[in-house]
Amino acid sequence: MALIPLSLFLGGSVTAIPVVTGIAEGVSHQKKQNEEAANESRMIKFNILISCDSKDELAEEVDNGIAVLRHDKVWIVPREDRDGKPFPVPPIPNMQPPLHAFAGFYIQYPDDDRVPPERGLVSTISDDPPMLNWIYVDKSTYELRYGNRTASIEHIVGEWDWTEDEMRVMLEGWEGFVAVDESSAMSEEEWEQTPWGKEGLRWAIYYDRDDNGLKGRRGKRNVFEIVLHRRLQSKEDQLKQLEEAERKMQVKSRGDLKTQFTAPAAERERASRK
Repeated sequence: MALIPLSLFLGGSVTAIPVVTGIAEGVSHQKKQNEEAANESRMIKFNILISCDSKDELAEEVDNGIAVLRHDKVWIVPREDRDGKPFPVPPIPNMQPPLHAFAGFYIQYPDDDRVPPERGLVSTISDDPPMLNWIYVDKSTYELRYGNRTASIEHIVGEWDWTEDEMRVMLEGWEGFVAVDESSAMSEEEWEQTPWGKEGLRWAIYYDRDDNGLKGRRGKRNVFEIVLHRRLQSKEDQLKQLEEAERKMQVKSRGDLKTQFTAPAAERERASRK
Protein backbone atom coordinates (compact mmCIF):
# COMPACT_ATOMS: atom_id res chain seq x y z
CA MET A 1 0.00 0.00 0.00
CA ALA A 2 1.21 3.51 -0.72
CA LEU A 3 2.40 5.71 2.12
CA ILE A 4 -0.22 7.99 3.65
CA PRO A 5 1.11 11.53 4.22
CA LEU A 6 0.78 12.78 7.77
CA SER A 7 -0.99 15.85 6.40
CA LEU A 8 -4.14 13.73 6.46
CA PHE A 9 -4.26 14.38 10.20
CA LEU A 10 -4.78 18.05 9.44
CA GLY A 11 -7.03 17.65 6.43
CA GLY A 12 -4.74 16.88 3.52
CA SER A 13 -5.36 15.19 0.21
CA VAL A 14 -5.95 11.51 -0.47
CA THR A 15 -3.21 10.04 -2.70
CA ALA A 16 -2.44 6.74 -4.37
CA ILE A 17 -6.02 5.43 -4.28
CA PRO A 18 -6.32 2.40 -6.58
CA VAL A 19 -8.23 2.89 -9.84
CA VAL A 20 -10.91 0.34 -10.70
CA THR A 21 -11.03 -1.10 -14.18
CA GLY A 22 -13.63 -0.13 -16.75
CA ILE A 23 -14.32 3.32 -18.16
CA ALA A 24 -17.63 3.90 -16.37
CA GLU A 25 -16.34 2.53 -13.08
CA GLY A 26 -13.13 4.50 -13.45
CA VAL A 27 -14.96 7.79 -13.99
CA SER A 28 -17.23 7.15 -11.02
CA HIS A 29 -14.26 6.19 -8.88
CA GLN A 30 -12.30 9.29 -9.89
CA LYS A 31 -15.29 11.53 -9.19
CA LYS A 32 -15.67 10.09 -5.70
CA GLN A 33 -11.93 10.38 -5.11
CA ASN A 34 -11.98 14.05 -6.04
CA GLU A 35 -14.97 14.72 -3.81
CA GLU A 36 -13.31 12.98 -0.88
CA ALA A 37 -10.03 14.80 -1.43
CA ALA A 38 -11.82 18.15 -1.56
CA ASN A 39 -13.74 17.48 1.63
CA GLU A 40 -11.03 18.28 4.14
CA SER A 41 -13.42 17.97 7.06
CA ARG A 42 -13.41 14.20 6.61
CA MET A 43 -9.71 14.24 7.40
CA ILE A 44 -10.07 16.04 10.71
CA LYS A 45 -9.35 13.70 13.59
CA PHE A 46 -12.06 13.08 16.15
CA ASN A 47 -12.69 11.14 19.33
CA ILE A 48 -15.81 9.03 19.84
CA LEU A 49 -18.01 9.80 22.84
CA ILE A 50 -20.80 7.46 23.87
CA SER A 51 -24.38 8.13 24.94
CA CYS A 52 -27.01 5.60 26.00
CA ASP A 53 -30.69 6.40 26.65
CA SER A 54 -31.55 3.16 28.44
CA LYS A 55 -33.05 3.53 31.92
CA ASP A 56 -31.39 0.32 33.07
CA GLU A 57 -29.01 0.90 35.97
CA LEU A 58 -26.21 -0.93 34.14
CA ALA A 59 -26.44 1.53 31.27
CA GLU A 60 -24.93 4.19 33.53
CA GLU A 61 -21.60 2.42 33.00
CA VAL A 62 -21.88 3.14 29.27
CA ASP A 63 -23.52 6.56 29.09
CA ASN A 64 -21.06 9.49 28.91
CA GLY A 65 -18.24 7.10 28.07
CA ILE A 66 -15.45 7.27 25.51
CA ALA A 67 -14.26 4.72 22.94
CA VAL A 68 -10.80 3.24 23.53
CA LEU A 69 -8.70 0.69 21.64
CA ARG A 70 -7.35 -2.32 23.52
CA HIS A 71 -6.63 -5.97 22.73
CA ASP A 72 -7.69 -5.48 19.07
CA LYS A 73 -11.22 -4.47 20.16
CA VAL A 74 -13.06 -1.18 20.65
CA TRP A 75 -14.22 -0.69 24.26
CA ILE A 76 -16.19 1.86 26.26
CA VAL A 77 -14.80 3.28 29.50
CA PRO A 78 -15.83 6.28 31.60
CA ARG A 79 -14.37 9.63 30.65
CA GLU A 80 -13.37 12.80 32.40
CA ASP A 81 -12.96 16.25 30.89
CA ARG A 82 -9.76 18.17 31.55
CA ASP A 83 -9.37 21.65 30.07
CA GLY A 84 -12.35 20.93 27.86
CA LYS A 85 -10.84 17.74 26.42
CA PRO A 86 -12.11 14.18 27.02
CA PHE A 87 -9.82 11.58 28.55
CA PRO A 88 -10.51 7.90 29.32
CA VAL A 89 -10.62 6.87 32.96
CA PRO A 90 -8.71 3.58 33.32
CA PRO A 91 -10.65 0.82 35.15
CA ILE A 92 -7.52 -0.04 37.13
CA PRO A 93 -4.78 2.34 38.35
CA ASN A 94 -1.43 2.63 36.59
CA MET A 95 -2.60 0.75 33.50
CA GLN A 96 0.28 -0.15 31.19
CA PRO A 97 0.32 0.66 28.42
CA PRO A 98 -2.13 3.48 29.09
CA LEU A 99 -5.56 3.34 27.49
CA HIS A 100 -5.59 4.84 24.01
CA ALA A 101 -8.71 6.76 23.06
CA PHE A 102 -10.00 6.42 19.51
CA ALA A 103 -8.61 9.30 17.45
CA GLY A 104 -9.36 8.83 13.79
CA PHE A 105 -10.65 10.08 10.48
CA TYR A 106 -12.29 8.86 7.27
CA ILE A 107 -10.31 7.66 4.25
CA GLN A 108 -11.01 5.37 1.31
CA TYR A 109 -10.27 1.71 1.98
CA PRO A 110 -7.61 0.31 -0.41
CA ASP A 111 -9.20 -2.69 -2.10
CA ASP A 112 -9.52 -3.03 -5.89
CA ASP A 113 -12.20 -5.70 -5.50
CA ARG A 114 -14.65 -3.39 -3.73
CA VAL A 115 -16.70 -1.70 -6.45
CA PRO A 116 -17.65 0.99 -5.80
CA PRO A 117 -14.81 1.71 -3.36
CA GLU A 118 -15.81 2.13 0.27
CA ARG A 119 -14.97 4.88 2.72
CA GLY A 120 -13.03 3.40 5.61
CA LEU A 121 -12.25 4.59 9.11
CA VAL A 122 -8.81 4.65 10.69
CA SER A 123 -7.56 5.52 14.15
CA THR A 124 -4.26 5.95 15.86
CA ILE A 125 -3.57 3.01 18.13
CA SER A 126 -0.47 4.48 19.74
CA ASP A 127 0.98 7.94 20.28
CA ASP A 128 4.63 6.96 20.54
CA PRO A 129 5.32 5.80 17.96
CA PRO A 130 2.22 7.10 16.15
CA MET A 131 0.54 4.17 14.39
CA LEU A 132 -2.67 3.82 12.40
CA ASN A 133 -5.05 0.86 12.05
CA TRP A 134 -8.34 0.27 10.26
CA ILE A 135 -11.56 0.11 12.28
CA TYR A 136 -13.74 -2.74 11.03
CA VAL A 137 -16.62 -5.01 12.03
CA ASP A 138 -15.96 -8.72 12.39
CA LYS A 139 -18.22 -10.43 9.83
CA SER A 140 -19.02 -13.30 12.23
CA THR A 141 -19.39 -11.67 15.64
CA TYR A 142 -20.24 -8.08 14.56
CA GLU A 143 -17.81 -6.68 17.14
CA LEU A 144 -15.80 -3.55 16.32
CA ARG A 145 -12.14 -4.38 15.97
CA TYR A 146 -8.98 -2.73 14.69
CA GLY A 147 -6.10 -4.06 12.65
CA ASN A 148 -4.02 -3.70 9.53
CA ARG A 149 -5.27 -4.30 5.99
CA THR A 150 -4.53 -8.00 6.14
CA ALA A 151 -6.59 -8.41 9.30
CA SER A 152 -9.50 -6.27 8.12
CA ILE A 153 -9.95 -6.93 4.39
CA GLU A 154 -12.22 -9.98 4.78
CA HIS A 155 -14.56 -8.16 7.14
CA ILE A 156 -16.94 -5.17 7.09
CA VAL A 157 -14.72 -2.13 6.48
CA GLY A 158 -17.31 0.42 5.30
CA GLU A 159 -19.08 2.44 4.18
CA TRP A 160 -18.32 4.58 7.23
CA ASP A 161 -19.89 8.03 7.31
CA TRP A 162 -21.41 10.68 9.52
CA THR A 163 -25.00 11.76 10.06
CA GLU A 164 -26.44 14.72 8.17
CA ASP A 165 -25.34 17.12 10.91
CA GLU A 166 -21.84 15.53 10.90
CA MET A 167 -22.12 14.94 14.64
CA ARG A 168 -22.54 11.15 14.86
CA VAL A 169 -20.92 8.10 13.31
CA MET A 170 -22.77 5.83 10.88
CA LEU A 171 -21.93 2.57 9.14
CA GLU A 172 -23.71 1.34 6.00
CA GLY A 173 -26.09 4.30 6.22
CA TRP A 174 -27.38 3.97 9.78
CA GLU A 175 -26.47 4.12 13.46
CA GLY A 176 -26.75 0.50 14.47
CA PHE A 177 -24.29 0.39 17.35
CA VAL A 178 -24.70 -1.39 20.66
CA ALA A 179 -22.68 -1.86 23.84
CA VAL A 180 -22.21 -5.47 24.91
CA ASP A 181 -21.32 -6.58 28.44
CA GLU A 182 -18.60 -9.11 27.71
CA SER A 183 -18.49 -10.21 31.35
CA SER A 184 -22.15 -11.25 31.58
CA ALA A 185 -21.75 -14.51 29.66
CA MET A 186 -19.34 -16.16 32.12
CA SER A 187 -18.65 -16.56 35.80
CA GLU A 188 -16.71 -13.91 37.67
CA GLU A 189 -13.79 -16.30 38.06
CA GLU A 190 -13.72 -17.05 34.34
CA TRP A 191 -13.97 -13.36 33.49
CA GLU A 192 -11.05 -12.43 35.69
CA GLN A 193 -8.86 -14.85 33.75
CA THR A 194 -9.46 -13.09 30.42
CA PRO A 195 -7.10 -10.29 29.29
CA TRP A 196 -10.04 -7.86 29.46
CA GLY A 197 -11.26 -8.98 32.85
CA LYS A 198 -7.80 -8.59 34.34
CA GLU A 199 -7.83 -4.94 33.26
CA GLY A 200 -11.40 -4.21 34.25
CA LEU A 201 -12.65 -3.74 30.68
CA ARG A 202 -16.27 -4.77 30.34
CA TRP A 203 -18.26 -2.98 27.64
CA ALA A 204 -17.34 -3.58 23.99
CA ILE A 205 -18.87 -1.87 20.94
CA TYR A 206 -20.73 -4.04 18.42
CA TYR A 207 -22.62 -3.29 15.20
CA ASP A 208 -26.18 -4.65 15.20
CA ARG A 209 -26.10 -5.16 11.45
CA ASP A 210 -29.30 -7.21 11.30
CA ASP A 211 -31.20 -4.81 13.58
CA ASN A 212 -32.33 -7.61 15.88
CA GLY A 213 -30.42 -6.97 19.08
CA LEU A 214 -27.63 -9.34 17.97
CA LYS A 215 -30.02 -12.27 18.06
CA GLY A 216 -28.08 -15.50 17.75
CA ARG A 217 -24.81 -13.68 18.52
CA ARG A 218 -25.27 -12.16 21.96
CA GLY A 219 -25.78 -15.30 24.05
CA LYS A 220 -26.61 -14.26 27.61
CA ARG A 221 -24.76 -10.98 27.41
CA ASN A 222 -26.38 -7.64 28.27
CA VAL A 223 -26.85 -5.36 25.25
CA PHE A 224 -27.72 -1.64 25.11
CA GLU A 225 -28.28 0.60 22.10
CA ILE A 226 -25.76 3.44 21.98
CA VAL A 227 -24.90 6.49 19.89
CA LEU A 228 -21.35 7.28 18.75
CA HIS A 229 -20.76 11.04 18.86
CA ARG A 230 -17.89 12.72 16.99
CA ARG A 231 -15.87 15.04 19.16
CA LEU A 232 -13.53 16.96 16.83
CA GLN A 233 -10.00 17.52 17.99
CA SER A 234 -8.87 21.12 17.90
CA LYS A 235 -6.42 22.33 15.27
CA GLU A 236 -4.03 23.12 18.11
CA ASP A 237 -4.12 19.51 19.31
CA GLN A 238 -3.63 18.19 15.79
CA LEU A 239 -0.77 20.57 15.08
CA LYS A 240 0.95 19.52 18.29
CA GLN A 241 0.67 15.88 17.28
CA LEU A 242 1.97 16.70 13.82
CA GLU A 243 5.02 18.50 15.21
CA GLU A 244 5.80 15.63 17.53
CA ALA A 245 5.43 13.13 14.72
CA GLU A 246 7.66 15.11 12.36
CA ARG A 247 10.56 14.54 14.73
CA LYS A 248 10.31 10.85 14.07
CA MET A 249 11.48 10.15 10.54
CA GLN A 250 9.83 7.33 8.58
CA VAL A 251 8.01 5.75 11.51
CA LYS A 252 6.09 2.71 10.29
CA SER A 253 2.68 1.69 11.49
CA ARG A 254 1.76 -1.86 12.44
CA GLY A 255 0.95 -3.92 9.36
CA ASP A 256 0.01 -2.39 6.04
CA LEU A 257 -0.99 1.12 7.10
CA LYS A 258 2.04 3.40 7.07
CA THR A 259 2.41 7.05 7.95
CA GLN A 260 5.11 9.06 6.23
CA PHE A 261 6.84 11.71 8.29
CA THR A 262 9.10 14.44 6.95
CA ALA A 263 11.61 16.57 8.74
CA PRO A 264 10.45 19.95 10.04
CA ALA A 265 10.98 22.86 7.66
CA ALA A 266 13.92 24.29 9.65
CA GLU A 267 15.74 20.97 9.53
CA ARG A 268 15.11 20.61 5.80
CA GLU A 269 16.50 24.08 5.17
CA ARG A 270 19.65 23.35 7.15
CA ALA A 271 20.11 20.09 5.28
CA SER A 272 19.80 21.84 1.92
CA ARG A 273 22.72 24.13 2.80
CA LYS A 274 25.11 21.21 3.39
